Amino acid sequence: MYDVSDLKKGLKFQIDGEPYMVIDFQFKKPGKGQALYKCRLKNMISGTQFEKTYRSGEKFEEASLEEQEMEYLYAEQNSYCFMNTSNYEQEFLSKDQVGDTIELLKENTVCTALFFNGKAIGLTLPNFVNLRIVKSDPWAKGDTATGSTKPATLETGFEIQVPPFVDEGQLVKIDTRTRSYVERVNE
Repeated sequence: MYDVSDLKKGLKFQIDGEPYMVIDFQFKKPGKGQALYKCRLKNMISGTQFEKTYRSGEKFEEASLEEQEMEYLYAEQNSYCFMNTSNYEQEFLSKDQVGDTIELLKENTVCTALFFNGKAIGLTLPNFVNLRIVKSDPWAKGDTATGSTKPATLETGFEIQVPPFVDEGQLVKIDTRTRSYVERVNE
């Protein structure tokens, strides 16, 4: 059990049988009365967010969350097949469970899946992935302005901005947290 004084950003706990995560947190101590803990919570299954205020002394149940390394194998209609890297069991995740991580996900990528009561509720990509550029406009000679970029389409179909010297067919490193180009990768 968590006490209300344990609340902090990123803490995961359970309310009415569903997992929630603290997105934002403020502590207020008025001149009189009990301390107030104002939180912005996110339902980890549905993604809905709301604000809730707690008073000192309240308790929360710890969420039974588990993380497992999963390797992405293939897509089949509206589901995605992942293999648990420790016991080789296959798990199918829906489009909602995978979310927008599919934009940077290619076969054989090892990810971290978050499970609640044995059911997958989310997927986290590694911080960096290497993807090939399949479409990009050629570099215009003399286009050397500092900070200039051009659009490029990755092998997953996701479009990012890259420096003008990056060409089609090159392998690039992408930061999955910011969804931006980091550097070219030597093959």
